[in-house]
Amino acid sequence: MNSKYNFQYFQGSSLSDLFAQDITDASYGFILNYPATASWAAYPNRKKYFIQDGSSEATKTSFDKICQKEPWKNLAVLGEGIPGIVIIPPPKLLLEYWQEHFGFNHSNIEMMDGSTYLDDLGRNEHFDKLITLFPFDGLKPEKHAVDSDTHYRLLSKVTLDELGVQCPKYKTYNLHQVNLQDIQLPQFPYLIKTSHGLSGEGTYIIKSPSVLNYCLEEIRKYLAIKLLDTIIVSEFVKNEVQNYCVQFYVNKAGEITLIGTTGQLVTPEGNYLGGLIDYRETDMSKFFEMIANVGQYAHKHGYFGVIGFDVLENQNGQLFAIDANFRVNGSTSLCLQRHTLLRLGKGVAKYSGSYRMEGTLESILITLKPELDRKDLIILSALEKVKYGKIYTELYAIATGETIEQMQSIEQKLQNKGLQLLS
Repeated sequence: MNSKYNFQYFQGSSLSDLFAQDITDASYGFILNYPATASWAAYPNRKKYFIQDGSSEATKTSFDKICQKEPWKNLAVLGEGIPGIVIIPPPKLLLEYWQEHFGFNHSNIEMMDGSTYLDDLGRNEHFDKLITLFPFDGLKPEKHAVDSDTHYRLLSKVTLDELGVQCPKYKTYNLHQVNLQDIQLPQFPYLIKTSHGLSGEGTYIIKSPSVLNYCLEEIRKYLAIKLLDTIIVSEFVKNEVQNYCVQFYVNKAGEITLIGTTGQLVTPEGNYLGGLIDYRETDMSKFFEMIANVGQYAHKHGYFGVIGFDVLENQNGQLFAIDANFRVNGSTSLCLQRHTLLRLGKGVAKYSGSYRMEGTLESILITLKPELDRKDLIILSALEKVKYGKIYTELYAIATGETIEQMQSIEQKLQNKGLQLLS
């Protein structure tokens, strides 16, 4: 371990436990959904805190992902200390499964009307401060637990080179000050990123003229609907051997607690598929200096909460931070299973939001009961859907094992029972 730093692993298993030290000064709630810009959003982020969640109505991140599957995933591991605010309740069977397998009673779910919830929260004296994944245009600034302007700036990809960590060289362009066609682009390969892309949206790996043309067309669409100010053009990290998401918590005093490091699972196009973790073998000490610098920067700017930053390692062992997310991350729930799974002798686990199985949630809970009881599979989120008259259920879940080979064997057995992993 790096003796210069004395960072310790978080000993709890819930988000409430993580935040507990920082929520004693007021009454806090956690808004579990992201803002959106789609036509279905009652409070679209179209005024100040732009979020790139799709360049057209047809490609925008769906309601079921933003308001059901993603919030439920974090609700599963929220714990008891913070009320979790949702606008669509999780299915009763899913709630009962969580209560049995996570040990939380989930009595702190705060159901709100999706058409009025931000106004209601603005007037609500029950909540002084609200923890968010991203600042909301429709929520009063003083209600945000972290200053909303600060949070928006921290979440911008423009901020990366200020964090005190090695990152790829990049240039920033304000598209109100420079014309897109006048930007001098480097030789392939390189990246173009929008400032606040959601879940991989707005990040383009440019390796050919056709991909560049597609990217520029997408950026023009964002400009046309007035949801984009800034892009960055970044060098491409060559000879990558590993892609990590390094997660920690920084409290209001600036003290750091380790949450975990996952190996990121991504498509060749760079789309996020999930995370893989080896709780026993992962040595976070090689990231300690980066963690210290990012945590110090966050604290200096008044941020407290979960931070996950993405790091590429090349074949020479150099580490390059490529993104920093000042919020609960996609695989935070995976990291929080650390102590539960190690007690069961399970050292390896994989999180994915791309599981699917034919049938209702009820039928799946029956079919997979032996695996669920052994925690070979942990369900974080489940949403029933119908296509061509057939019912199927989309799952966010964690597959586990004593070793990576055993986990893969368990996944194969689950696949034989009908559990699909979509890429």
